[in-house]
Amino acid sequence: MPAFRFNGYVIVSADGMLADASGVMPDTLKFPGDLAFFTAGLDRADLIVHGRHSFEDQPNSPKRKRIIVSRSIAAVGPDPENNKATLWNPAGASFEDACAHAGVHAGTVAVIGGPSVFEMFFDRIDVFWLSQAPHVRLPGGEGCFPGVPERSPQDILSSHGLQASEVQILDAAHEVTVTAWRRVS
Repeated sequence: MPAFRFNGYVIVSADGMLADASGVMPDTLKFPGDLAFFTAGLDRADLIVHGRHSFEDQPNSPKRKRIIVSRSIAAVGPDPENNKATLWNPAGASFEDACAHAGVHAGTVAVIGGPSVFEMFFDRIDVFWLSQAPHVRLPGGEGCFPGVPERSPQDILSSHGLQASEVQILDAAHEVTVTAWRRVS
């Protein structure tokens, strides 16, 4: 079995949203400190996993190997738009099959969303980096995880065996922080 370490990343509004009502991450949820933290994490990853609508859109993005969760393929195959990407349908193939297609057999996997992709990996996550923008609200927006806003992101992470540990300030002026939620042994 491949030896992977899984890290999750998301920034959320005070009400637990990762996107506005139109499904777009608004500029009000984008902060240079969080972007720098996120970019550094992705630069250290051996593989990135995300859904069709989640992406990082950064200068290094084309250089990163990735698996894109998609129902447009039966099992696993190349992404015709990106030679560094593998398309994966979890209903037709295992994650390990997708990793083999991507040519990644060990290392750090960065899971960057969306909500259903996070849900698939909750029980594999070693550390989930939950960034929070406490002064941003996105009424009617898209919750970061299935079950938000009925439950808080913190409650959901905790229910999957993760525990809050160190907190870093990413933007003091806007009180944006990131909390490491680590797997409890």
